[in-house]
Amino acid sequence: MAGRMDGTEPAANRAARPARPVALAEAALVRHYRRLVRLAYLALPADRDRHSRVLAAHAAVQRALPSRWTHWSRRIGPAAADGEQVYAALRLRVLRATLRPCPAHRLLAPRVWGLRLFTPGGGEEDAALDRALAGLDAPARAAFALLAVEELAPAVAAEVLQRAGADRPDQAVDAAGRLSAGPEPGRPAFDPCAVRVQPTDLLRRRRALGASLTVAVLALTTTAAVLTGPDGGAPGATPLPRPPGGTAPPPDPARLVRVAADQWQHTSRVDFSAWPARGDRRDDTALLGRALTAWTGAGPRSRAEPGTAPAPPRGEPQLLFAGTVDDTPVVVLYDGWLLARYTDGRGGGLDLARADGSDVTTAGAVVLRRQGTAARYLLAPWIDTAETRRIDQPDAPARPLDRADGVTAATPGGAPGGTVADCQGAALLLLRSSPVIAEKQAFLLADLGGLVPAHLTYTPAPDRAQPARSPREAVTPDALQAWARGGCAVPDGTPGVRRLNLWAFAVQQLPQNAGAASWVCLRADRWAGEGSAATAVLLPGARGPQRTGGGPGRACSRFEQDTVGWTWWRSPQGTEFLLAAGSRRVGRITVKGPDWSADRPVPDRTLAVERPARAAVSVEALLDGGARITPMR
Repeated sequence: MAGRMDGTEPAANRAARPARPVALAEAALVRHYRRLVRLAYLALPADRDRHSRVLAAHAAVQRALPSRWTHWSRRIGPAAADGEQVYAALRLRVLRATLRPCPAHRLLAPRVWGLRLFTPGGGEEDAALDRALAGLDAPARAAFALLAVEELAPAVAAEVLQRAGADRPDQAVDAAGRLSAGPEPGRPAFDPCAVRVQPTDLLRRRRALGASLTVAVLALTTTAAVLTGPDGGAPGATPLPRPPGGTAPPPDPARLVRVAADQWQHTSRVDFSAWPARGDRRDDTALLGRALTAWTGAGPRSRAEPGTAPAPPRGEPQLLFAGTVDDTPVVVLYDGWLLARYTDGRGGGLDLARADGSDVTTAGAVVLRRQGTAARYLLAPWIDTAETRRIDQPDAPARPLDRADGVTAATPGGAPGGTVADCQGAALLLLRSSPVIAEKQAFLLADLGGLVPAHLTYTPAPDRAQPARSPREAVTPDALQAWARGGCAVPDGTPGVRRLNLWAFAVQQLPQNAGAASWVCLRADRWAGEGSAATAVLLPGARGPQRTGGGPGRACSRFEQDTVGWTWWRSPQGTEFLLAAGSRRVGRITVKGPDWSADRPVPDRTLAVERPARAAVSVEALLDGGARITPMR
């Protein structure tokens, strides 16, 4: 008999019956939850704050569990017992949620009260990848997630994207393929299931709770007055009371985070969070209270660097410095995201700058006080020696920089970029870290007018027999010479730049035995994630670099490693030449003029064409893989 008379089903029959589709879906979602959440995290917009991005990734995966079981069953079919088709269907639903997010779904997202969730900051490569993802559209980010997390072939990834409803999936896969191979499985910076937790702004939350209770009490009082009225009169005879005026109570300086003086020696996170509190007024509660009030209130004297949104602190701020600098009280605070420098007294105010994802070098110094073109710095506790050197004097020895409790003497200013006259007198900080955290690592910082100096790096000229080289510290003789000659061509020398890199992508022997020209590409990466680049040629005898192109984007970065540039040049004999050069993968250069053209293979990646007069031309380079590139405008 198929069943028993009492209506129950034999255990053998129940075991042989296939699981319901919803049960299969739930089992697959639980089994692959971490994988799906990583997929959603990478595909979501990378320019939103990490707390919202973590919660949105979890919400997208949790909503992927189907609610229309019959339709779901028809989609995956009866052959899904192995879970592969079930997982593929879940993945499609997650991708659709990230490609076309619904604002209403935010109401159903997980809620975390009193805490902020972040994926760990990671290193420089992780931060660079996050910035690159922020520059991609949603289909390209989803394609990158499929290639990096799912390890799908490009054709398969394009097919999955098409089924998910992405526009132009092939183009999205191509754009994603130009990024690096992607994060390794389990990389913490891209794993929203392994998050770092910190409190929100406790002071503001306490004030909000107090205000809510006040409003609730006022509402009850008003209700009673409305119901009874004065002297038992009719409801509504008494006007509604107003909330009491006045400002919120000032933040409590006693709750400022302070780390131990040797914290940097015992942590693997060597950034601003490892700085101890320094300065002769670090226990001045009145000064600290004014600094906190300025930050939480963000009044009219608040200034934010480009790319930095003015905002109150996220959680309890950490005290980095409170002291008197040039007879002026200065306080420096940090909340894991922003640096805040408060200058007390007339003409002071609050300055805010991005500092998230800092490291040994980018957290090496903060500008405490600026007077004219000179600046005083607060150096990181791991700085062993500090010196200064002129950018235009690469052969001159560096000069020792005096400091006391981390505060340096006034240092001449100037920065790379701008006019040649302004740039060539720029003074750079040459810092060496303690052997406790590195083997006497030396690095250069340049003051660009903001709170955090920019980190200078150098990428040597390529060698076709070697892989593409990575940026390194700009402290070797060849790096100092390159920066001395080419530093004035940096594309962005404004506050908010995190790193400046000079890449020597070609060396060209000039016609008529006129010497050699160096082709460089200078890149500026900002804390906010944007970047810009500029190509330049360094000609013999020239006073400064000659810019040949530039603009915003990711050119000359690890995500776009091919470039070509060109310029007109008059030889010492008076002959006009068109010079062109490309990076290591350039194998052919084509130049087209009004009534002439030159199309040649370039084993040394350079081209010189003699012309009687200058004219409008177009230049194109062919890479060894068949792709074509054009110069930056």
